[in-house]
Amino acid sequence: MGQTGTASLTINELREFASFSPCEQRYIKRSIDVGLGRQDAFKLWARDPDEIASIRSQYVAYQDLKSLRSNLPDETCLDGIEDFMGKLVRVSAFDLAQSRIACFSAYRFLYERLLGAKARPWLPSAFCSAAALPHIAPHQRKELLHSISEAAATAPGWSEREPVFFPEWVDKEAA
Repeated sequence: MGQTGTASLTINELREFASFSPCEQRYIKRSIDVGLGRQDAFKLWARDPDEIASIRSQYVAYQDLKSLRSNLPDETCLDGIEDFMGKLVRVSAFDLAQSRIACFSAYRFLYERLLGAKARPWLPSAFCSAAALPHIAPHQRKELLHSISEAAATAPGWSEREPVFFPEWVDKEAA
């Protein structure tokens, strides 16, 4: 893909990220820092003791990300699906239970970055499974499940292009 094509894809990803609420944007950036080990999430993101506890829990929940990245099952067969989907639903349920991701597109945006493009076929089912769990409040469950479009839920195929835009912390003093 040429430089122009990559630039337009990056702009599309920037636009999509800008469409998320400030709460979703903040949580996605924090989650990428935790999940990819980019920054010290406690130093950057913790504003109070509750957030310190949440970040600590997120580090624990995200311990499965490395194994998820390396054990993506073949989307055309069922071999290895139970271990992969079980872990993916558990990590997804953690994120959705934080009440900071309000829609499938924000979830997909985050998980494409945490797991890579090859995880895309698995994201709709993991999202729906996690969103339907009983520990998600009924009003939140309804909102989450209504946020996935029919097109996303029934896509005949998925792009294998890796995401290029990974949002980061912006120091307001330096900006």
